[in-house]
Amino acid sequence: MGRTGLCNCFIASFPTPISICRRKKPLIPWRKLNLMATSMDPSGTKTYQQNVLVMRHGDRLDNFDQEWEKTADRPWDPPLIQNGLNRAFGTGREFRTRLPFPIHRVFVSPFLRCIQTASEVVAALCSVDDDPNAKSSNDVIAIDPSRVKVSIEYGLCEMLNKTAIRIDVAPKDGIFRFDVPQLEALLPSGTVDPTVEPVYKELPQWEETVWDARSRYERIIKALADKYPSQNLLLVTHGEGVGVSVSAFKEDTDVIEVDYCAYSELTRQVSLKNESFSAGNFEVLTESGQTGVTYIAE
Repeated sequence: MGRTGLCNCFIASFPTPISICRRKKPLIPWRKLNLMATSMDPSGTKTYQQNVLVMRHGDRLDNFDQEWEKTADRPWDPPLIQNGLNRAFGTGREFRTRLPFPIHRVFVSPFLRCIQTASEVVAALCSVDDDPNAKSSNDVIAIDPSRVKVSIEYGLCEMLNKTAIRIDVAPKDGIFRFDVPQLEALLPSGTVDPTVEPVYKELPQWEETVWDARSRYERIIKALADKYPSQNLLLVTHGEGVGVSVSAFKEDTDVIEVDYCAYSELTRQVSLKNESFSAGNFEVLTESGQTGVTYIAE
């Protein structure tokens, strides 16, 4: 997010880094079966538990260096600071060591801070040695790219309005340009899936409303889950997207804060038969403050 706020929502940035919660117990109870384990009823229907994590990017440079944007070519698209890279890698290791299920696919916003976050998380997930002393992808000697596949998804992008991006740093013509091949080259080698067609073929128009952006985040979470109903997903996006992933699926809930690299945990039951599937509603497993997401339930 940018450095502004809205009523009734967390929409805010954090001038200092906030550590994510380090828990000793698994994020999801072990009774939530690994997605790849199935049950079969007499009708031939397979039942799965699909899991979706929605994660905010790491610590962005412009919140720590106020002079950076004055000379930046793309002042609306800051990179991460080193602490942000380290935090993202550490969160990836949390996923790898504590989740009782594998992450099969990662979808990421095209903004640089999200690409860099996804790159660190994927490096941690795909590391062959899983060195507990590793601090960032620079410490990873080798990866197994078959473990996770990554794709850029425009539907996960930042809110394209003045609430999130100040008018004085936004592109003068309102067009946000991204070089997708260049961004894909920043992701761990071999992890990008070139066969994936994005749900949103284009970016939203500049000055989309906050309401439209929130609706977009809800739609893209559902659309990606429906597109890959037999796989667990990680969506790397922006603070508002994480907030919506809680408030849209947990009734009468307002999200008031999302830390850097905070994430929500969603799960739903999916039934597959032949080439069709049916799915239940998402359940939010994240408790307030548990993974860096703070909310109020009425």
